[in-house]
Amino acid sequence: MTTQPNPYPLFINGQPVTASQLNPLAFAGFAHFTAMQVRNAKIKALDLHLDRLRNASLDLFGRAPSDELLRSYIRMAVQEGARDQSMTVTVFSPHGEFTADSMDVEPEVLVRTAAPSDGPKGPLRLSAIAHQRPLAAIKHVGEVGKTYYLHQAIRQGFDDAAFLDQRGHLSEATIWNLAFWDGDTVIWPRAEMLIGTMMGMVQRQLARLGVPQRHESITLERLDELSGAAVMNSWTPAIPVTAIASHAIEEARPFVELLHEAYEAEPADFP
Repeated sequence: MTTQPNPYPLFINGQPVTASQLNPLAFAGFAHFTAMQVRNAKIKALDLHLDRLRNASLDLFGRAPSDELLRSYIRMAVQEGARDQSMTVTVFSPHGEFTADSMDVEPEVLVRTAAPSDGPKGPLRLSAIAHQRPLAAIKHVGEVGKTYYLHQAIRQGFDDAAFLDQRGHLSEATIWNLAFWDGDTVIWPRAEMLIGTMMGMVQRQLARLGVPQRHESITLERLDELSGAAVMNSWTPAIPVTAIASHAIEEARPFVELLHEAYEAEPADFP
């Protein structure tokens, strides 16, 4: 009996991963990552993913793997895996966390692949939770709050949770960026948050398409004045949101379609 190759392999530093190598990562919280979707062996906005990995590595470790090295690890996973897949690239300290040894260290790279995903269909209803992610500009691991508040939202009858900062302004959702619509302009929250790669991709394509955009502070009360809302992440450029807390929001299909149009305009390339 022949063994079929694994279509979703795992690599660390470009080498196949053994179980013993994964064991130390089970409790690793001092690491950061980026997530992307591979379709037909191509990736959109790889430059944004590389920028994210480089900048976060410099912030956390004081040094960063080169773009060329990271690209080679990503390319290997694409070549040896399924043509359509979800990919997560995690950069971590080989010395783990809670130790000075993890300072100014050459980080290592885990590339993990899995089945492709397009996210939930929606629409989604979000609870509103007062929560500020630590080191919000970095996509880091070990954020128990995101899963905790997702579970709390579901128990309250919602689908997921959006976060309010200390000023009561909406910032982001658990694993999503937020986008709003006033019928003419795409509005992005002005708050401390992660700038998602999908968000960056959509923003630059909306600019190319000539669609007005602006950043504003968005309170829950402000939602009643808006014409639409959506969430986005590496899975999808837009899932409609029809409620945040007790505030109902119209399901603005033209807005969602516009965000998808921006996504489709972004070229995809083999890494």
